[in-house]
Amino acid sequence: MAFRSRHRATPAPTVNLVPMLDVLMSVLTFFIVMAMTLTGSRLDRIALPGAGGGEGAIALPHNTPQLVIGLTAAQEIVIQGEVVDEAELATVMGAFLAAEPEGIVILNADRSLDYAEITELLTLMGNVGGDRVSLALQN
Repeated sequence: MAFRSRHRATPAPTVNLVPMLDVLMSVLTFFIVMAMTLTGSRLDRIALPGAGGGEGAIALPHNTPQLVIGLTAAQEIVIQGEVVDEAELATVMGAFLAAEPEGIVILNADRSLDYAEITELLTLMGNVGGDRVSLALQN
């Protein structure tokens, strides 16, 4: 009995997890922002038009397979950095859409082009890809 009175119950140590979670969330946010920045496909020599706050614009999910086609100010069709003609465009689009059933084709047209010039190419692309063709706008 005498031994019991000498030992006091020591409280269990506590660990504050809040600072560790703050650091973890900061690192996670950094990697998400970097992944979004690095996965965006850009084409040289093309300045996209602004969205202008339009209500019809929708954002595409990042995991959707995409074929990005560019239309430069000199009206050159660019796929993966190479200039192609309309026949090659139709061939590449057809192969992509056949290989990727959920894939979409995005047209990045230079903002200096008239919309009539852009609609000619969009019509051609629509004949190949139907409703899986989109026009990219810059926010």
